[in-house]
Amino acid sequence: MNMKKLAVVGGGTMGIGIAYVSALSGAEVVLVEPSDCQAGVVSDNIASAAAGGVARNKFSRAEADALIARISRVADVGGIPDYLDLVIETVPEQLPLKQKVLAQIDARKPALIGTNTSACSIDVLANSVSAPHNFLGLHFFNPVWSIKLVEIIKGQATSAASLERARDFVGQIEKQSLTVSNIPGFATSRLDLIASLEGMRMLESGVASAEDIDLAAVLAYQHPVGPLRLSDIVGLDVRLDIARNLELAHGPRFSPPDILLEMVAKGHLGQKSGRGFFSW
Repeated sequence: MNMKKLAVVGGGTMGIGIAYVSALSGAEVVLVEPSDCQAGVVSDNIASAAAGGVARNKFSRAEADALIARISRVADVGGIPDYLDLVIETVPEQLPLKQKVLAQIDARKPALIGTNTSACSIDVLANSVSAPHNFLGLHFFNPVWSIKLVEIIKGQATSAASLERARDFVGQIEKQSLTVSNIPGFATSRLDLIASLEGMRMLESGVASAEDIDLAAVLAYQHPVGPLRLSDIVGLDVRLDIARNLELAHGPRFSPPDILLEMVAKGHLGQKSGRGFFSW
């Protein structure tokens, strides 16, 4: 059953990617982004991605224009139509913020609500919605348009029907899903974060340069991108939020290293700020 009408709440990197692949599948997408400045970034990035698809002969210019036209922007959750097939929340990994936004989404009465979280408890977040059986995690990966995996996180109350609808949606956007239990960090976030934190500690202790640490991961283990460059792409502030959540859940092996704390405090957040472990 195709999701024909959906919304994405949050116009950051992940929200942009999710809106794009959803529209590419033929869905009408409402993107919630309060900042006019960021809304301009959203439009530019979606136009650029669509142009790239045309350049690679994925679709025609007319199809690209139609894709772009299927994405509309509103400034707040109150602008989302009622009774959509799916609404996906993609705001930062801060529990009070997610709880507030999910309660606002719930008031629009969508058939299914997904949260794009890397670390927050689905069961805790489910307390913010009136129908927790229609709530689950949909963890996408950056860049959304090229990585073929979506992690579906099942809460205690998530129904079998909701899981099936979520799997159908993942298939609709031509990705593969894996279903995981609601254990902090799930599967992929724990694997990804522990490698990134260790790369930061190696850099901090002078084992090698950022370039060489990443080169080791790319050449020795065939990773498409090294852990430090990937951290820059994800956002060092996002990495820090996730590390703090997983440290609370699993102990000191997920403690953020000093170098990460210092860089975030200085506003060196990676690609989005122009400076992180690398210059962008």
